[in-house]
Order: sequence, then structure tokens, then C-alpha cells
Amino acid sequence: MRKAALSLFCLALSGLAATSAWAAKAPVVRLPVVVELFTAQGCSSCGKANQLAADLAQRDDVLALTYSVDYWDYLGWKDTFAKPVFAERQRAYVKKFALRDVPTPQMVVGGRVQASGAKAEAVEDLIKTAAKAPSNPPDMEFVGKTRVAVGSGPAPRGGGEVWLVRFDPREQEIAVKRGDNKGQTLVHRNVVRELVRLGPWSGRPKLYRLPAAADAELQTVIIVQGAKGGRIIGVLDTAER
Repeated sequence: MRKAALSLFCLALSGLAATSAWAAKAPVVRLPVVVELFTAQGCSSCGKANQLAADLAQRDDVLALTYSVDYWDYLGWKDTFAKPVFAERQRAYVKKFALRDVPTPQMVVGGRVQASGAKAEAVEDLIKTAAKAPSNPPDMEFVGKTRVAVGSGPAPRGGGEVWLVRFDPREQEIAVKRGDNKGQTLVHRNVVRELVRLGPWSGRPKLYRLPAAADAELQTVIIVQGAKGGRIIGVLDTAER
């Protein structure tokens, strides 16, 4: 069993090495800018941010992810997509950005900067700036359906983390029946349903095991970023296979 795992790991790393050699000759390919929206169906000012995320989801240069948080449920409507782990991710960003409060709706761009999700122009400016930022992502490659290989690269100060994100790319409409948004229908797109920390990344090649998907319709994304809400330095999407 150990020999089989080692062979698989070596195969993945050799594939990454070949990719790196090819990439050295090929034109630089820009990664999509990851825009993470933290929203809630019970938040009266989140509808506009949801629509902005839905619009961004249609762009090739942006990977928009919608996380529903649960701390608005006390107003009388339980968010149908919320999970505590999503709010934990947002709080890591809040601490990183040294914010006094947890804002909703909030958009985090590239793990680097943030703005109100209701301010489309401000978000667009951050996306343009993030797209121009220099990047040196590690090579990443799916190994079958159960593993992902992350190659070598400069690790951020404090170390890095590898995250699995699974989201539903379909547009969904939720009719809110209680709370501040009672009677409204909210649009959702790229709703995150699963968020799993696969493990640390120190800048050296490493193979990570992927948990089985609960829903075959979900799209899988692997994100490499600085620890505890740091900047995003690598993205691998199943849509790229």
C-alpha cells in the first residue's frame, strides 16, 4: 500500500515538473481573481451584493464564491445555505484586516483586500488591481478523483494552507418568508456548500486527499493561500480539466 501511494505521489510530482517545464516556455496565464462574498438571507442589505456576485460569476477573469453565514438567523429566518465554517472563514479575514466588526455583506478579493459587497464600483476597482498584482503560483494538478498535488513555490510568511471548496454553479432563487427580507426573493449564484481545510503547505510539493463530494453537481476548487485568512496564491478549478 505504501509503495502504491509513493508511486502515485512520484507520478503526480513528475507531472507537475513537466508542467513547470512547459510553463517556462509558454505565455504567462493569469489566474482568475477569487472574490468571496459573505452574505445572509436575513440581511436586508445583502440582496444587491448577491446580484453583484451572480454577475461576477459569469466572468472568465473572476471566480466568485458565495458563502452564507449563520449569525443573522436570530432575526427570524434561518439561512438555507449557511454553515458555521463559513462564518469562521470570514472571521479569519476580519482579524487579518483588523476590522472592528464583522461586516455583512462583505467581499474579499484575492484574500488581500475587502469592501462592502453592496459597493459594486469599489469591488470592481479591487478586482482590477488584484488582476495586475504579480503572482508566482505553485503548479497544481488533480490526481484522479481523490487527490490533488500541489507543487513547490514561495510560501507566504507564516506558512500556507490548502482548501477544498465545492460550490453549486447554478443560479438559485430563495423566497424569504420571515425576518427583514420577508416577502423578497433573493438570487444566489456559486453558492459554496462544502469548505474543507486539506492541510498546511510549506512551499514543498505535497499530495492531498480529497473527501468524497456529497453532490455530484457541485464544482470543486482548490485554493492555496496564506494561513489564517492570508492572500490567495494558487487556484485550481475542476472546470479547467
